[in-house]
Amino acid sequence: DVQLVESGGGSVQAGGSLQLSCKGSGFIFRSCDMAWYRQSAGKERESVSTINADRSTTYADAVKGRFTISRDNSKSTLYLAMNALKTDDTAVYYCQAHCFPYTYWGQGTQVTVS
Repeated sequence: DVQLVESGGGSVQAGGSLQLSCKGSGFIFRSCDMAWYRQSAGKERESVSTINADRSTTYADAVKGRFTISRDNSKSTLYLAMNALKTDDTAVYYCQAHCFPYTYWGQGTQVTVS
């Protein structure tokens, strides 16, 4: 079975840092485009950052310069390093794997910035 398991969320003060991890299994991780999404209360899920199989990356304007996405194909793990966190970053963060033609989602991890 395909699984994406996020970890690393938690509560942090504004200006602090967190690193999220997403461990994939049941699919060929290195062949998939990966992404982090987030969803705040009352808002739609939005893309935070993507990293393709070729390691090209994109970032939402709101997180550019503060967040860094990376992947370790040998560990089938996706990361999101989050620095200079703001209260607006409070959300449930989801890991996504796009392995054409399929898309898989993790269960989410809560990040709360106060």
